[in-house]
Amino acid sequence: MIDPSTYLLPRRRHDQGMYVGALELDVLLGDVHSLKEKRSLVRPVLAELRRKFEVSVAEAGHLDLRRRALVGVAVVAADAAHVTEVLDRCERLVAARPELELLSARHRMLGPED
Repeated sequence: MIDPSTYLLPRRRHDQGMYVGALELDVLLGDVHSLKEKRSLVRPVLAELRRKFEVSVAEAGHLDLRRRALVGVAVVAADAAHVTEVLDRCERLVAARPELELLSARHRMLGPED
């Protein structure tokens, strides 16, 4: 018979856990006349967020509106401060894009006690 202690992971300390952060960015696009033009502006932003910050990101709303986009960003980490820092940096990157106007940003955090 196999000794369970050889394959069971050690218990986590109470102060450790997993944090999931979500960021919702409501964006107004500049001079866009079609959904195809919208995609050509939004896709590079999503790709840059993925590449620079290793986050999950998607266009999650306003899909039929040509001048609006709702971008969702998610990150998972063992440290709440790291999650907050990454989401803040993602927000600043989008806000700094000259072709976009950031209308609103909403942060959410889910921790081990939730």
